[in-house]
Amino acid sequence: MSIVDIHLVDSQTLDSAIDLLESQMREHDIVISRADLLAATQKVMSDQRNGFMLVATTSDEGPIGVAYAASILSLEHGGISGWLEELYVLPKWRGQGVGSRLVAEVVALAKEAGWRALDLEVEASHKRAISLYTRHQFQPRSRSRFYRAL
Repeated sequence: MSIVDIHLVDSQTLDSAIDLLESQMREHDIVISRADLLAATQKVMSDQRNGFMLVATTSDEGPIGVAYAASILSLEHGGISGWLEELYVLPKWRGQGVGSRLVAEVVALAKEAGWRALDLEVEASHKRAISLYTRHQFQPRSRSRFYRAL
């Protein structure tokens, strides 16, 4: 079994992180251009006030997972908080602890940055993801999320 390393996305892992994010978007039927993903990721990399992006890599296969936590000023949480917007692990690597390690590292970096809380959303039918987040002490909310494209 390969050793998995988790670190911030950098110039060497940027293209692979974008590949992983594109796979994530396809799995969820989200249409976004590679150029837009790249531009947003570069903004995250250039200014920590936007949050942070992590990549899980192995020496054998390179990047196998990605996580993005956006920084937000939250009145509900009384300060800077985060939104765990993306977490994706290649299907071949699921069930091997990679997602759990990514979540743990997101939580650790958020705490280190002084964030007050982390929010996220999960498709109601995605039982595996719900189990993962529950194991990491995330609590369900009784709200429904809405959005409007602008």
